[in-house]
Amino acid sequence: MKTRPPLLFAFLLTLLVLHAEAKSIDPYKVLGVEKSASQREVQKAFHKLSLKYHPDKNKSKGAQEKFAEINNAYDILSDEEKRKNYDMYGDEKGGPGQSGFTSGPGGWQHMGGDGSSQTFSFSFGGPSGSRFFGGSSFFGFDYNDIFSSFFGGGMNHQGPFGGFSGSSRSQSQSRNSRKSIRAISSDVFKKEISDKGMTWLLLSYTPALQQGKQHYESIIDEVAGLLQGAIKVGRINCETEYSLCKDLGMHPGRALRLFVYSYKRNEKGTLEEYKGDLVAKNVKTFCQDHLPRFSRRVSLNHFDLSSSNLEKYPRVILLSTKKDTPVIWRALSGLYYRRFSFYDAEVHDVSEPAAKQLGADALPAIIGWLPNGERHILKSGISVKDLKSAIKDLSLLLDSFEKKNKKVHSDHPELGRSWSPFYLRFHRNH
Repeated sequence: MKTRPPLLFAFLLTLLVLHAEAKSIDPYKVLGVEKSASQREVQKAFHKLSLKYHPDKNKSKGAQEKFAEINNAYDILSDEEKRKNYDMYGDEKGGPGQSGFTSGPGGWQHMGGDGSSQTFSFSFGGPSGSRFFGGSSFFGFDYNDIFSSFFGGGMNHQGPFGGFSGSSRSQSQSRNSRKSIRAISSDVFKKEISDKGMTWLLLSYTPALQQGKQHYESIIDEVAGLLQGAIKVGRINCETEYSLCKDLGMHPGRALRLFVYSYKRNEKGTLEEYKGDLVAKNVKTFCQDHLPRFSRRVSLNHFDLSSSNLEKYPRVILLSTKKDTPVIWRALSGLYYRRFSFYDAEVHDVSEPAAKQLGADALPAIIGWLPNGERHILKSGISVKDLKSAIKDLSLLLDSFEKKNKKVHSDHPELGRSWSPFYLRFHRNH
């Protein structure tokens, strides 16, 4: 019996050696990028390698370990603070003394990544020190804590792809999850998503599904950046929001699932599941295809160019050379859902009679009508640098026009009682 403590220490020493070896892996080498690499370059390298070694795609020996290594490297290099710490100290946790074993008030403690001692301790003189094999204690040493520290959940806890899924890893992912990805509750879904006109990209998951979750979130984050202003992104924990996931038909089961809350088919939002390859470009195309279609495509030759009609909201029309409704206009039609009536028409030259009648002097152009019959050229010769800035600029334009519309209503309250073309023509003539 007296030979057991050395065995225990040998076991601990082995774990420490493995821990040190894991830390010696250079995340830059793992991802194949230079130390000067930009976040975009790091992200692209991560996506490429994740796709290659994902356990769902790659069944070769060592692929799972390589996938975990890639995720760990990206976890360091995608976080500004961790990357800075690694570059300075060779350790993402912040330099010497913040990881490994240190002396604490209760004996020897293993420090977690957040600096908190939450694992195991030697306390030979303490209350548990007198126990030998009582419970999970071995000479006052709780070996279950060893496994919860290094692997998570004890010796028999396995992740969805087999092996050990570390709880410390899960906590790290949770702390470093992308800021743009909002946690969605049932209340948030009802108040901010359901039939509100905005397209959402949503990830459904459970805490047990951690393998690959970071890869999904990095893709979602990249797509959110590419379509910034046009979509919002969120994640739903189907363990805590079980009823919501069940009602929506998006419970992940044994695999993470990705959905778009779409208005592609009608004015009522529906969930459309993405089942393609997990590549940012493909997910972006899917989201773009599912942006709202609230703008009505019309022919200027048949469009009512009179002052107004019986519509509840002020009208705005986009004139462009596009054969289909432009992405920006579709996004705006969702952002201003139930605030404007959107139209768009294909026009190739401002000299065309219908376009000339509207007064546009350059394309693309946006024309709006107030309820008193006033027609305004809101903007002509629109130039687009990127989606984000274009949506921002045009949103300011629509906001300003909406204020004018409200002012007309306040100055002429009778317009709220009748918007008929006959009444408006009569009002202008008298």
